[in-house]
Amino acid sequence: MKEVIAIIRRDKVPDTKSALEEVNCPSLSIQSVDGRGKQKGNIYAAMDTDVSDDTLASVKLRPTSSSYALEHHLPKAVTYVPKRMITAVVPSEAVDMVVEAIIRVNQSGQHGDGKIFVCPIEDAIRIRTGQSSTEAI
Repeated sequence: MKEVIAIIRRDKVPDTKSALEEVNCPSLSIQSVDGRGKQKGNIYAAMDTDVSDDTLASVKLRPTSSSYALEHHLPKAVTYVPKRMITAVVPSEAVDMVVEAIIRVNQSGQHGDGKIFVCPIEDAIRIRTGQSSTEAI
């Protein structure tokens, strides 16, 4: 068994859920997360053109300042970008299909497309029935 963790853009969640259902991965968890990548939260760093106020108003991603930085008067507030984290535990043989489905929906070629992590799972136990291993997922 493997845990597939995908951090994706907020507006891609419905399409990602549909793609995962198509590859027989209906069970997942979704969380709201804030974070940053190599651009350190500057979602405009990779843009080739000047950013106007109209462009800023139309951008769906709104970076937010770290509350710690604001409360402690740090010289420059760290910026985080709101994302969604999808977690699914799948049989090892299904990992490639799940990862490919996530990439197919979320890959735009732009900074901020997200990340996928694949981690080993030692065991899973369904509390209601006591089933374990792949029967529990």
